[in-house]
Amino acid sequence: MNFNQYFKSRQGEMINLLKDLVQRESPTSDKKAVDACSLYLIEQFKKIGVKTRKFPQKEVGDFHLVEYPAKEDKSLEGQILVLTHIDTVWPVGKIKKMPFYVSGEKVLGPGVLDMKAGLVLSYFALKTLNELNIRPQKKIAIFINSAEETGNDEAHDIIRKLAKKADSVLCLEPALPGGGLKVQRKGRLVIRLDAFGKSAHGGTPEKGVNAVEELIAQLRRVQTLKSKDISVNIGLIGGGEKANVVPDKAWAICDVRFWNTVQKDKIIGFFKKLVPRLRGARIKFSVESLTPPMEKTRASTDLFLEAKKIAADLGIALEGGKTGGGSDASIAAGVGVATLDGLGPDGDGIHANHEHLILPSLIQRAALLVELLRQL
Repeated sequence: MNFNQYFKSRQGEMINLLKDLVQRESPTSDKKAVDACSLYLIEQFKKIGVKTRKFPQKEVGDFHLVEYPAKEDKSLEGQILVLTHIDTVWPVGKIKKMPFYVSGEKVLGPGVLDMKAGLVLSYFALKTLNELNIRPQKKIAIFINSAEETGNDEAHDIIRKLAKKADSVLCLEPALPGGGLKVQRKGRLVIRLDAFGKSAHGGTPEKGVNAVEELIAQLRRVQTLKSKDISVNIGLIGGGEKANVVPDKAWAICDVRFWNTVQKDKIIGFFKKLVPRLRGARIKFSVESLTPPMEKTRASTDLFLEAKKIAADLGIALEGGKTGGGSDASIAAGVGVATLDGLGPDGDGIHANHEHLILPSLIQRAALLVELLRQL
């Protein structure tokens, strides 16, 4: 079957589901909103007759797992894990200022690319397999994360457990510009740096120890970590109470990204060796979160080459590349399973007001995903 033509004929249905999901706003921090959007999507999956499972959460939206069976052949074993997320960075109400609409070959709206489109792809892939009575070689498990944008330890644990059971992992994050897959991702360390001093009157600062000055001196040193492989962003900073008081506390949170575990160890070692610059000051650092890098492995390279052949049969020239941003694919790849990321559609404006996807790539990616699920 020509799945490119098949999904072209179902383009309207796909856009309608995408609109429904985008208009059901689902910021990570709003559990009620995320759960409402998830419930709507899970109800659509249930109409196909697939098996669903909920992982209840107290503070973030519930996680969900959707499973589609393989051929009824006892000699066939294995599983393909598909990673998606339903949370977005956009607050409830953004849809009024940034409405969903189609303009030529662009589809715009908050979260349309990152990654409500990936959810649409996963749904229509299973719907198509079911309607055409296609049973793949391996069982398909689709994990729907509700806290991907911020990271969540329990979600990461579930992903690791599912990945260990899988032969391959496909992540439906947006493609690289031009449609390339992401075969490497940077890891991410979120590090908090605290400085402690001694308060005093602003008129006699020599009687105190200025924690803000100590922090500034330390952050200058942190900036020396920057290289072509390691990036540093000082994203949050605070300290002090009043202008006429020497501050005794100050803090900063740094986002540090890297390509491999050797660089990660170098970064942590760097922070461990930091010492106070001002007499009487103290400093400490803590790792608030760690996302491992998605390193290029032989298994993932082999999977990419297989995907490239399947894509070629669909008339798609698939290329691979790397990106500095993190995703759940990095968590899965960390257990050693072959992983591909960026299987979502092409577009631009992730986390920006011009967020959009390119409609023809949505059709192409739907066809590619069905073939991957069928053939891998």
